[in-house]
Amino acid sequence: MPKKTYYICFFVCFLCSFAISAQIDESKGEIKKGVKKSITAVSGKEVKKPTVLESKDKKSGFKNAYDKSQQEKEKKQREKDLEEKGILSKAKIAEERFLNSYTKINARYSKIDQDLGSFRTQSKNIKIVCRDFQYPDGDRVTILVNNIPVVYNITLRRAYQVFTIPLQKGINKIAFKALNQGTSGPNTAGFKVYDESGNLISSNEWNLATGAKATLLIAKDK
Repeated sequence: MPKKTYYICFFVCFLCSFAISAQIDESKGEIKKGVKKSITAVSGKEVKKPTVLESKDKKSGFKNAYDKSQQEKEKKQREKDLEEKGILSKAKIAEERFLNSYTKINARYSKIDQDLGSFRTQSKNIKIVCRDFQYPDGDRVTILVNNIPVVYNITLRRAYQVFTIPLQKGINKIAFKALNQGTSGPNTAGFKVYDESGNLISSNEWNLATGAKATLLIAKDK
């Protein structure tokens, strides 16, 4: 082969190989140039910062706990004081507290006797009908005739209760003695007195402090 032809072939091969190499590099460059790198955010639930439980007053929780503790201590101390008096059971402690309240209620009202009037009859006995005319709160009374108890320790209720009282010739002093004042005070009652024929002799009310008496006089002629 002539040298000239050889050089021409070599030169053509060289150009072809260079062109192919350039295309490969260019295509690689386009591929690299065309690639877009991106970061995809992974969706998820938002993590919330835990909140601290607190009241409007930041110190109120501690203060309430302290106050409650102090109240419990005071309560135990009061019960201990009662126990030192010889009151051991809870029932006795409750009774002591009730008596303290009872004393305060009784102190509000003066011990004043009440006059219910004087009446005359020929009946051998009378009927006394009485009830608590206000809210029944445990008012108790004893009925006496000439200072002698004849009906003991009755509790006044909303409904009427009937008691038959025998009369002696002459003056019969009938008294209603208040034994307590219930839970609200004073001792209150509405009553009616009938003769043996059913005739109304008296109708009245009383409002008494503990120990006070409401008294009416009935004169029996025969």
